[in-house]
Amino acid sequence: MSPYLIAAAAGYLFGSIPFGYLLVRIFTGQDVRSSGSGNIGATNVARKSPALGVTTLVLDAAKGLAAVLVARVLFGGPHQQLIMTTAAFFAVLGHVFPVWLKFRGGKGVATSLGAFILLTPKSILCLVVLFLIIAVALRYVSLGSIAAAAAFPLLAWALNEYADSRQLIFITVVSALVIWKHRQNIGRLSTGTESKFGAKAETDSDTESGTLGATHR
Repeated sequence: MSPYLIAAAAGYLFGSIPFGYLLVRIFTGQDVRSSGSGNIGATNVARKSPALGVTTLVLDAAKGLAAVLVARVLFGGPHQQLIMTTAAFFAVLGHVFPVWLKFRGGKGVATSLGAFILLTPKSILCLVVLFLIIAVALRYVSLGSIAAAAAFPLLAWALNEYADSRQLIFITVVSALVIWKHRQNIGRLSTGTESKFGAKAETDSDTESGTLGATHR
């Protein structure tokens, strides 16, 4: 079987583990999808329990990293980086569209972070800094996530963190997917109704990377 197919399948299975849903179900007996934004990401989970929100954030990142590590262990050779990138891409895809929850998953921020930390470490570090600057200065977690996603392909290209141009295609699609999942946040940002970091609101920026803000609500 093609190593790309194996990496894709393994990546999707790792990514599709719905940690946010499982943690809330196990520790509270509730369905996280029935409250708040209905999202299984860390921010919505944190509405139930800040501790569970942080745990979800860590585990969502860890499953992305695990998918890439498995691909690296299983496959070497000159195409290893592209195979690992395939695993990373499908891990994000699995998180956003998990088969176990009828393809209704999270927004992919934390999983993308974990999945690409080994592949594009310098870019990821820059993205974390960019996110923190925007989130702290403007108090919009969603805007920080959107800006980071938009900058990801440009940074990976500028910092030459790819061995094959097809890796940049995967990265660009991941970024576009994360931004698309934030389309409601973009709408609220454009109308000035998006909730700010630390502010109580009926709707939230609802991004996995917003757990810190959620724990202050």
